[in-house]
Amino acid sequence: MRLRRWQVEIAVTLIVAAIVVYALRWYLFPSESFHREMLRYLVDDVAFLFIQVLLVSMLLDGLMQRRNRDTMLDKLNMIIGAFFSECGTDVLGRIAKLDTDLDDVRGDLLARMAWKSKDYERAKQAFRDHKPVIELSTADLVELRVRLDQEKTYLLSLLGNQALLEHEKFTDLLWAVTHLAEELHARGDFDHLPDADRAHLVVDVKRAYTLLGVQWIDYLRHLQTQYPFLFSLAVRTNPLDPQASVTVVD
Repeated sequence: MRLRRWQVEIAVTLIVAAIVVYALRWYLFPSESFHREMLRYLVDDVAFLFIQVLLVSMLLDGLMQRRNRDTMLDKLNMIIGAFFSECGTDVLGRIAKLDTDLDDVRGDLLARMAWKSKDYERAKQAFRDHKPVIELSTADLVELRVRLDQEKTYLLSLLGNQALLEHEKFTDLLWAVTHLAEELHARGDFDHLPDADRAHLVVDVKRAYTLLGVQWIDYLRHLQTQYPFLFSLAVRTNPLDPQASVTVVD
């Protein structure tokens, strides 16, 4: 590590100051016994210096790692927030409208201002355990393909973001949505799909749907703690609630 000039100047100043103080002590207390005691304490101080360096290094390293982790999480949450604003919430809402059994768990997914951590965990578990029933018509497939084609460049740019490597769940979500987009884009005509092929697309839709829902619930928790004003809007536009309305009512 290359030291800067100001660091060298401070180090030299401190060393000189220490030497001056020890010299004054030696001069002011000329007793031979005091000299021996002074040297003994000096050796003790030097020995303990290594322990001090160890303790300070460990403490600083822990603090720096925590700070870096918090900074990275903030950046990741900003990326996740941009994703849901750009397309994630819309795609989740489109698929949710096709889920005929969503009413079975909808009550667990309607976030409220008073929700605590346990409520979010319960909501995520309910959505993971939920077995969506989705039937895709030709019109549904076309609309979903058009929407995802609009976001193809954006999704690929997110996958190229190295910071997302630290967030495996969100990366899995992006891969699931991107894969679904590619599957839909690769088919020119949905009118004459074999039953097996349509069933394959349903599986891809369900995979993306589940990952989107779970990540969206985590995103809500982040908004509630960090950005209450954004959380209020997200609750009022809940893509899993067909009765959701952006209008604020008493």
